[in-house]
Amino acid sequence: MSKNRFLDWFLQAQDDIEFAKKSLSLQHYSQICFLSQQASEKALKALGFRNGYDLMKTHSVRVLAEKLQINSEVTEAAKILDLYYISARYPDGLPEGAPFQAFTEEQAKQAIEKAELILNKVLKLIK
Repeated sequence: MSKNRFLDWFLQAQDDIEFAKKSLSLQHYSQICFLSQQASEKALKALGFRNGYDLMKTHSVRVLAEKLQINSEVTEAAKILDLYYISARYPDGLPEGAPFQAFTEEQAKQAIEKAELILNKVLKLIK
């Protein structure tokens, strides 16, 4: 991948988290949790591409954070966001019920908060 494409990844991460924040009023909590995970994944991949990685083949925000060796605060936020990669999208990711029925406003707000922490840290590192 071209090193200059990192900005495309980061801009998409920013757009994803903005969409998630605007979705709070619509109460789409499971989707917000997933979008927060996705925004974080894209932001960390942007940093990796900026740092010269050709391929970052994982969807785990925690694994990306650890590989990039940012800091423990980012890694801890990533662990929370990884919980939403499957469970916020697929009914078989939960013991019962559909994801849109299971996730709460509190979880959605926390997911946005953790994603913003990661995006802000990445922004500082890519400048």
